[in-house]
Amino acid sequence: MGIMMKAPRTGYSKTRLSPALSAEEAANISRCFLRDTTAAIQALIRQDPFMIGVAIYTPLGSETELAELLPEGFKMIAQREGNLSARLAGATEDLLAAGFSAVCLLDSDSPTLPFHYLQDLATLLKEPTDRMVIGPCTDGGYYVLGLRHAHARLFENIPWSTDQVYVETIERSREINLPAITLPAWYDVDDQLSLNRLLSELFPERANEVVPQGSPAPYTKEFLRQILTGERASRIWESAAS
Repeated sequence: MGIMMKAPRTGYSKTRLSPALSAEEAANISRCFLRDTTAAIQALIRQDPFMIGVAIYTPLGSETELAELLPEGFKMIAQREGNLSARLAGATEDLLAAGFSAVCLLDSDSPTLPFHYLQDLATLLKEPTDRMVIGPCTDGGYYVLGLRHAHARLFENIPWSTDQVYVETIERSREINLPAITLPAWYDVDDQLSLNRLLSELFPERANEVVPQGSPAPYTKEFLRQILTGERASRIWESAAS
């Protein structure tokens, strides 16, 4: 279970969450996302000891600071250089070359991803069929991609950071006759709209909307709770003002 991640650093992490969050807060919430996601992976590993959690990280030299965020037993492998296509394809190839029978590439921006989605993902990839398991995001991307074999075509000519990523990836799987299994959609947190969605999920008693509930994300919730109990709670969430 590999998590694509970059070291959370002030001014470089989750910049689209500003100005709701300061640059420092954006880096801190990124750390919370990583802690919650890796904790979920660790819980899955406790159910199935044949799984291994891997941090697929960038940049080189950030190993020490990232290791402090990872549960015991997590492995680390550096991302290859290049654009996102090269990094995702390279991570798949590197992990399969290391001897894993299947590889899941998870984003690090979906801290409340329902745990049973991960369980279903693992179950589907244990079957010996060559297939792609993909979890679409509500913004048109995907939060996870699982494979048993490397298929570089899945990552070629994808319009990253657009609402066409999932659709184009499905089209690539059709081109190479690779069966695709789609998990339920979820969301990643990368702008004010998705931050509002996260707040409504974690603090339903203060929300103006009812949203589906996923995993509890305790690190993220505690971080946001501290902001919401301060004098400038409405800075990050209009619902907090009422």
